[in-house]
Amino acid sequence: MDRSNHTVTEFILVGFTTDPLMQLILFVVFLGVYSVTVMGNIILIVLICKDSQLHTPMYFFIGNLAFLDFWYSSVYTPKILVTCISENKSISLAGCVAQFFFSAGLGYSECYLLATMAYDRYVAISNPLLYAQVMSNRLCIYLLICSYTGGFINAIILTSNTFTLDFCGDNVIDDFFCDVPPLVKLACDVKESYQAVLYFLLTSNVITPIVLIVASYLFIIAAILRIRSTQGRLKAFSTCSSHLISVTLYYGSILYIYSRPSSSYSLDRDKMVSTFYTVVFPMLNPMIYSLRNKDVKGALKKLLKLTPPEV
Repeated sequence: MDRSNHTVTEFILVGFTTDPLMQLILFVVFLGVYSVTVMGNIILIVLICKDSQLHTPMYFFIGNLAFLDFWYSSVYTPKILVTCISENKSISLAGCVAQFFFSAGLGYSECYLLATMAYDRYVAISNPLLYAQVMSNRLCIYLLICSYTGGFINAIILTSNTFTLDFCGDNVIDDFFCDVPPLVKLACDVKESYQAVLYFLLTSNVITPIVLIVASYLFIIAAILRIRSTQGRLKAFSTCSSHLISVTLYYGSILYIYSRPSSSYSLDRDKMVSTFYTVVFPMLNPMIYSLRNKDVKGALKKLLKLTPPEV
């Protein structure tokens, strides 16, 4: 392959397969997943906005998580659907930069938001009587703004450093979206300074939030152990179970993709993991936070006029 340096004006997204039948099947699958994602997250946001019983700090953050998941999935899935049914697999350089930037910004913001939600659970369990006072509207909005600000500032750093790399040879991205591993594979030479930027971003956006989450849960466990009744302990832990599942799935897949040296990237294997946290995970989150949640299910019944009138 010719590895000479040249200006790239567009990229070609290989996607998952070149088989027309499989592309059609994948189109139907991704369309179904995206439809459920959009519907699930919008319904969750509407329920939290409309039902006064859900106007608490916990549901404020869950609603914003649903908002993030809706837009996060929308960064990828529409282009995946087009790639599956269209002969034109190209994405312009500007389109690739935009997709890369917004995916990084929303993804990093979600990392910080999940850490914020862990702190919220700690306050709720350790100081239930002072919960509403400590987690005031002002503090909740401040933490949310910090999550978005930190996420998008780091996205600017990652995007600017990635697209100043020199790309060689062909412009074919062996993936379904513009991401670090496939773009690094196209680069002529990945300098140690770029690898250092990746590790810095991994530390600030993934490792640091994980440390905060682990610390919060250590304090949560200590608070739960101080509860005398077994039923009280189970009830307290149940308020954290959805968040724990969400954190494990999201951070697990991200760490797998981005914590390795660029030389060890395996694009075929990474595609499957990337699909999970970019497409499947945003669909699962509304289910994780609502299926076992009596408050959300009650709000849905009221919205659908299924609750019997009070006598």
